[in-house]
Amino acid sequence: MIDFVRNIRLWFTPERIRNEGETPDYRFSLANERTFLAWVRTALALIGGGFAVDQFLPDLRWGWRVGLALALLASGVLCSLRAVSHWVRCERAMRRGEDLPASRFPAVLSVVVALVAVAMVVVVLVGWEG
Repeated sequence: MIDFVRNIRLWFTPERIRNEGETPDYRFSLANERTFLAWVRTALALIGGGFAVDQFLPDLRWGWRVGLALALLASGVLCSLRAVSHWVRCERAMRRGEDLPASRFPAVLSVVVALVAVAMVVVVLVGWEG
């Protein structure tokens, strides 16, 4: 728990990371930043998809519409938080000369998106009023 709180503090004071280990090759730090930005783009796409489901499918039953929208919105929120967490963890690992942290998050996110897609296929096949 203490390491988790420490990582959250580093989200807002990234200059503290410089106190750990040695400075890695700047190309690795920039690659880490590009990965962070890719996760943020993914989060924005999920959030946009959640709003699109809610706003552009008014004929869809309320439970389906809200459930699908909330699943996409929650995935976007988690993805954006995970992006900054992973950026900090990777930057620290590079500075310390450690292996990069492994993560199950990409698999979990993929399963959630796949489930939402399957639900949308069911909605399309059954019909809006289903």
